[in-house]
Amino acid sequence: MISVLELAERIARRAHQHQEPTRLPADGDHPFDVRNIISDLPSEVRRLFDNGHYAQATFEAFKYLERVVQSHARLKKSGWNLMMEAFNEESPLIPLNSLADLSERDEQQGYKFLFAGGMMGIRNPRAHDPTINDDPDTCLDHLSFVSMLLRRMIEAGHNPTPVVRKQRARVRRK
Repeated sequence: MISVLELAERIARRAHQHQEPTRLPADGDHPFDVRNIISDLPSEVRRLFDNGHYAQATFEAFKYLERVVQSHARLKKSGWNLMMEAFNEESPLIPLNSLADLSERDEQQGYKFLFAGGMMGIRNPRAHDPTINDDPDTCLDHLSFVSMLLRRMIEAGHNPTPVVRKQRARVRRK
């Protein structure tokens, strides 16, 4: 028979699996506003975050990023392979600058690895391991990272808005 102490320890060790939905700060600012999360993300990301599904919110944000890159690069690939081809510094399908000198080619290559690394290191674990339970701050870090990548695309003239419109049209047709 299990003792009360052992039972309490089991409960405490599993407590992180049962997270409460996010509570708004007293001043009323949503964490997305405080962290300047890009507004182009699907509303599903915010809903999942607000309901305490942090790993799923991260995963959905990265799926959206992937769809944006697929659309702009006109590729069907996904994940690492998509990002490596789309942002290839030798002949990018999504150039982030004019590639006029070594510094600009280095920047392109660096972002290629940031995009690809995000897919491998952040998105993939959440796609393949349903036991991952992120906390709100980790999720906000991930969403800030996605926001930074999307903003860099926007700065280079690759606006995600057409992808958002296509998604909304598909949802309305269903």
